Amino acid sequence: MNFNTNIKKESYWKNIHLFNNFFLSELLKNRKKIHKIFLDKIQPTKKDKILDIGATPTLDKYENFFVNQYPWKNNITCLSNVNCNILKSKFPEINVLIGDGKKTNLSKNSFDIVYSSAVIEHVGNFTNQVKFIKECIRLSKKKIFISTPNRYFPLDFHTKLPIIHMLPKNIHRKILNLLGDNFFKYEKNLNLLSKNDLIKICQILNVKKYTLVSNKILCLKSNLLLIIENN
Repeated sequence: MNFNTNIKKESYWKNIHLFNNFFLSELLKNRKKIHKIFLDKIQPTKKDKILDIGATPTLDKYENFFVNQYPWKNNITCLSNVNCNILKSKFPEINVLIGDGKKTNLSKNSFDIVYSSAVIEHVGNFTNQVKFIKECIRLSKKKIFISTPNRYFPLDFHTKLPIIHMLPKNIHRKILNLLGDNFFKYEKNLNLLSKNDLIKICQILNVKKYTLVSNKILCLKSNLLLIIENN
């Protein structure tokens, strides 16, 4: 999901024509599995108000997967830093807001559940990532569900490049620069996290009740899912 205002569709999803269909197919399968984990672990009810942070202004079936799949759409509020009113043409029941996920103008405990998929790696440096999770906690009465790609999965689905994202971040960015990447070489646009990074954030925020779950591709951890309980 796009979060940084500078993210453009053509930058976020690099097309590699020979493999693009494969990547899109894997992306869809991956998101289906993550959605199932969300339903199993969070167990939302038809009364729960949900904030989806990081919606994108597109009706593409590969994007906004949560909104597409969740049955009680009248309880969904989508928050994005760009105008996502196009979603209401397909899902008139949802509410759409423009705002910054690191600091919203919404009241504390405004929602039962806060959901965010593939956003936190796009909010900037580690300090911003801490602010993002802190705001998710502030807004939620019950539970928070945050998914993000695992930095130590061998392939980065953003750049479609293997291994180099597992190197020290300054080296990774230098290589992207040498390869002519003028978007993901910047921390503000891509800052992948590891399991230890998420644990550290929870420690900084003094989060007591949290669980880390992994989604896997070919037995390797492709996505990290952070589940926080507020109640």
